[in-house]
Amino acid sequence: MIRVVIAEDQQMLRGAFASLLKFEDDIEVLAEVADGKQAWEAIQQHKPDVCVVDIEMPHMNGLELALQIRNAGLPCKIVIVTTFARPGYLQKAMNAQVNAYLLKDEPIDYLIESIRRVMAGERVISTDLAAVLFMNNENPLSEREAEMLRLTKEGMTTSEISKSLFLTIGTVRNYLSSAIQKLDAESRQQAASIAEEKGWL
Repeated sequence: MIRVVIAEDQQMLRGAFASLLKFEDDIEVLAEVADGKQAWEAIQQHKPDVCVVDIEMPHMNGLELALQIRNAGLPCKIVIVTTFARPGYLQKAMNAQVNAYLLKDEPIDYLIESIRRVMAGERVISTDLAAVLFMNNENPLSEREAEMLRLTKEGMTTSEISKSLFLTIGTVRNYLSSAIQKLDAESRQQAASIAEEKGWL
């Protein structure tokens, strides 16, 4: 019997996953939770074989949860389900050693088959996502540049970023200018949008 925890913040989708998995003779759904914190608690409590995890969840996203599972040394297999075909997200998922990375518009049979395949030791990636990974450009941003764009995305001004990070305004402008140039953007707001779309923030 494959023991599964489902972590998905959309109630309808979470319920659909659970209902369909329960029809399978070799799969048992141990818990259905709505956010990353609840997922972590359920994983610690139930010790599932597989955790089916959405990327975008409150309190702790799916990638952060995957890293926490790995850092804790838990043997739980991790199946990421997402609507996002972002190269940066996929790369982070691979770095977190997830066992499967699936798009939500795949047929439910594909999810069920993927759960069985990861239990057999395979790694599964949706075909469309595999193409994205092969076409992936490496993240050109330094950690500092990405940090500047994150703060820009949060609405902070150059002056506010300068005070927050204890840097001169000129240094902040240099980092932002470099990030804008690397991403071929016209403004720091556009650079932040491009970086977020690629999953680099």
